Amino acid sequence: MAYSEDHIALAAEYALGTLDADERAQVETMMAVDTEFTAIVHAWEYRLGVLNQMVGSVEPRPIVWENIKAAIGHSTGQQAPLALHEAPPPSPPPTEPVAEPVVAQAPPAVETPAAVEAPPAAAPPTAVDNSNVIQLTGRVRRLRSVASIATALAAALVGMLAVQVYRPELLPDALRPKPRIQTVEVKTPAPSPVPSAQYVALLQRDAGSPAFILTVDAATKNFTVRKVGTDAEPGKSFELWLISDKLPQPRSLGVIGGSDFTARPVLADYDAGTINAATYAVTVEQAGGSPSGKPTSTPIYTGKLIETVPAAAPR
Repeated sequence: MAYSEDHIALAAEYALGTLDADERAQVETMMAVDTEFTAIVHAWEYRLGVLNQMVGSVEPRPIVWENIKAAIGHSTGQQAPLALHEAPPPSPPPTEPVAEPVVAQAPPAVETPAAVEAPPAAAPPTAVDNSNVIQLTGRVRRLRSVASIATALAAALVGMLAVQVYRPELLPDALRPKPRIQTVEVKTPAPSPVPSAQYVALLQRDAGSPAFILTVDAATKNFTVRKVGTDAEPGKSFELWLISDKLPQPRSLGVIGGSDFTARPVLADYDAGTINAATYAVTVEQAGGSPSGKPTSTPIYTGKLIETVPAAAPR
């Protein structure tokens, strides 16, 4: 059976002998019907019996016994003497003569009053059970001690936090807060692209109408071929070539597709001077372009680059 703290405290106080008559009767009744509770009481008696052996006998002061005797009406002082009532005086003799002598009668015997009864002894003061008061006082003291310790710890903690925030250099190295390194990424808007120079070449035959328009971006070196008014014969392809004095032979820039626009990035392999001064030519090759990497026919459309849009100066 599980016992509450009140039951265990009741068993301990029974072993100490601090219970009143009703509480002791309650504990003895429980011990009579519950062996486990009896074992708890015996355990407390065993534990507290050692404490009783550790305390020697103490002789009370003489004033204690004097107070006890005075309380029960048996003090060592002598009792006050009993006061007796005095007998009344005898009646006076008659003044008139009488014929016959009258024998004077003795005055009636005065009954001695009984001894005055002594006042009843004062009832002993009722013993006051202060065990609960002592227990509550102890608990209050413990609670006050715990509250004082908690208050001191809280104050110390607040003080340490304040020192860490405002004056961390006063603390030992082990208690100083570690420096926090925070990386802030600042994104700046990308600069507006600077317009690059644009070059255009009209690829035509004998100053006639242009067949192709070649556009080159100076910054990216990408080019775009715009087919204007000519189509390759069936089984044939137009191929674009770069011809420069700096190169030993013409370099192929690829086959011009069948759509209106063909874009290539192959000019990135050449420097700006070669690109701007070169001659661009178109030859008619077999389908898919020249297999040898060299033109197999005479160019039919040629042209040179002209700057149409100048490069903008950087801000």
